Amino acid sequence: MVKPGGICSAAGYWKAACSITDVHGMPYFARLILLLFCLMVLVETRKPKKRRWTGQLETSKSSHLYKKNLDVTKIRKGKPQPLLRVDDHDFTMRPAFGGPAIPVGVDVQVESLDSISEVDMDFTMTLYLRHYWKDERLVFPSTSNKSMTFDGRLVKKIWVPDVFFVHSKRSFIHDTTTDNIMLRVFPDGQVLYSLRITVTAMCNMDFSHFPLDSQTCSLELESYAYTDEDLMLYWKNGDESLKTDEKISLSQFLIQKFHTTSRLAFYSSTGWYNRLYINFTLRRHIFFFLLQTYFPATLMVMLSWVSFWIDRRAVPARVSLGITTVLTMSTIITGVNASMPRVSYIKAVDIYLWVSFVFVFLSVLEYAAVNYLTTVQERKQRKLQEKFPCMCGMLHSRTMMLGGSYSESEANSLVGYPRSHILTEEERQDKIVVHLALSSESNSSRKKGLLKGQVGLRIFQNTHAIDKYSRLIFPASYIFFNLIYWSVLA
Repeated sequence: MVKPGGICSAAGYWKAACSITDVHGMPYFARLILLLFCLMVLVETRKPKKRRWTGQLETSKSSHLYKKNLDVTKIRKGKPQPLLRVDDHDFTMRPAFGGPAIPVGVDVQVESLDSISEVDMDFTMTLYLRHYWKDERLVFPSTSNKSMTFDGRLVKKIWVPDVFFVHSKRSFIHDTTTDNIMLRVFPDGQVLYSLRITVTAMCNMDFSHFPLDSQTCSLELESYAYTDEDLMLYWKNGDESLKTDEKISLSQFLIQKFHTTSRLAFYSSTGWYNRLYINFTLRRHIFFFLLQTYFPATLMVMLSWVSFWIDRRAVPARVSLGITTVLTMSTIITGVNASMPRVSYIKAVDIYLWVSFVFVFLSVLEYAAVNYLTTVQERKQRKLQEKFPCMCGMLHSRTMMLGGSYSESEANSLVGYPRSHILTEEERQDKIVVHLALSSESNSSRKKGLLKGQVGLRIFQNTHAIDKYSRLIFPASYIFFNLIYWSVLA
């Protein structure tokens, strides 16, 4: 028989032995079944045990490498002690509150000068603004004397200078990919506060010499709340506090120089404040305006002179040319004024364009005068021809002055006329009376000088002479104007 407990237990290990007694008294089939049962129990005991889930993570044994690089922030026991005891102080008040003014040094690095707007009278600049001061409340122990650097999250917990830009229209701190703010604290309490800003500020411009002008603009920094008794704002390294990128350039301006200044600003209701200035001088490039404004205006004036060489009887040609040049000059003036502010004073470019416009307009008036005098002259000749079909028999020196268009050679050509066409004495007297009536206005001038009066009358009556003298007077006057203009403004 099998003794109780002689069979292998299911909770036993693989080393447990099956104790069987009186095996020889059992039949062969029973012994075989008993042997199979013992083998099954032995196999079950060798299988690994499955652990029940308890809801807690099981940590494996630390390897040798893990033990060498332990993260001390994970194995600290209790609440860690911060190096900067921000919560132990009231940072709503400035450092050394109640004592002397805290000095705050400033330096600026100009990254780019983005745009200059004449219409809005402002400029846009991107810069790095850095502040330096000392706060005893931020002192921390350090054996290596190394600083600690933080991002913009700590700025909201400590005191920082409240510097703002005077006369600024728009400004913002860059936030790509995070806020471009850096705070560096040294063990002795020295603080460096840096931020990247783009600001659009006002610039009072004088366009009296535009486009041959130079503009001086300023970016002004000042504390908003603290007067000079609480905060002393100054340039940290003097003139070296302002750094600029060598690649800064503008399309229309040449940057001549950057420099810094400082002074006190007074407000009647709050007091005196330290104010810092970033000054820069710009000189405008003239070549663009030479191509777009001055050269086209000059060509239009020269084009209007072409009408002086066109026959006075070609009315459509001369009128269309004059109207075209006048309209073109009007378009140039309108285009220039569209890109400029509406100032109440005259600009240098206005003087040039309006003088050019006057020259073009005078060329149109010149042809109007020529055409009118030609019409009057032809009307007089037609009336005389209707009343006196033949001029023969009169003194040629007086007869030829009536119309102003007959010369002595033309009078001599009438000698071959037949006697039937020669005027009678009565008709000759009527002719002389008409002649005296037409020339009554010129008698006073002849008394002063007969030669001078005859020359002036001939020029006035001869329309060819008006065009001839205009070909010289107009170009000479315009060249003289250009000489004075460029010598004064250059």
